[in-house]
Amino acid sequence: MRLIPFLILFFLSTSTFSQILNIERYRIQSDTAKSLSIKATAGLNIFNRSAAADAPVNLFGYKWDINSMYHPGKHAYIFVSNFDYLRINDNDFLNFGLIHGRTVFNYEEKNNLETYIQYSFDNFRGLAPRWIAGGTFRTKAIKSERLTMVLGLGGLYENETWEHPFTEEFVQVEFLKSSNYISLRWTINDYVDFNTVTYYQVGYDRSIQAFRNRINGNFNLNTKITDRFSLNNSFSFSYEDKPIVPITPFIFAINTGISFDF
Repeated sequence: MRLIPFLILFFLSTSTFSQILNIERYRIQSDTAKSLSIKATAGLNIFNRSAAADAPVNLFGYKWDINSMYHPGKHAYIFVSNFDYLRINDNDFLNFGLIHGRTVFNYEEKNNLETYIQYSFDNFRGLAPRWIAGGTFRTKAIKSERLTMVLGLGGLYENETWEHPFTEEFVQVEFLKSSNYISLRWTINDYVDFNTVTYYQVGYDRSIQAFRNRINGNFNLNTKITDRFSLNNSFSFSYEDKPIVPITPFIFAINTGISFDF
């Protein structure tokens, strides 16, 4: 049983948990040779080990991501889904899911508009669920063969239901928020790519007469192994200054894995 905290920590360190979806992390660069791009990443953990015959530790977990973009012409359509699950013995320790759809108008232009809708849940942190709908004005401040900087300015409507970790009561809230980000992508060479995104969201909550702030960051280093396989490493963090329910305000994750391009 002493292994359980270590197993939970190990699995959480490879899990996605962000309250804000870093869409620039998932955005697939368009290829003029094809109008449909799909990237899939999947992992499975099955573990059975015990220090004593009467104290088994059975672990089952999985995670998978699907990132797709359909770019038939002037506009682009993006779909992202991500699910993480972890069970130890008969207890569910992690259950996270996210589905995101986005339309990018005038995708190839320097300046464009995009609209999106998102559904997500995170039972480990008590979020069940969150609905988001919004739009962003997006501009490519720097665009070169190896370096791209993107600035985004937008707003969203957010509806959340949280479960209080102590009283188990449910709290439902809704906000109009400003949502802004800066994204940087640097192609170091033909085999190594680095990108980072930082989001900032803020909304006024009349119930507490104060602003609620969120900051979310993601750093990714991708190394190409073959034409279809690549090694992905990332560091993510999320900070919320006034959580709706008493949960840890700052969380982070370090992820590493192999991805396959169709």
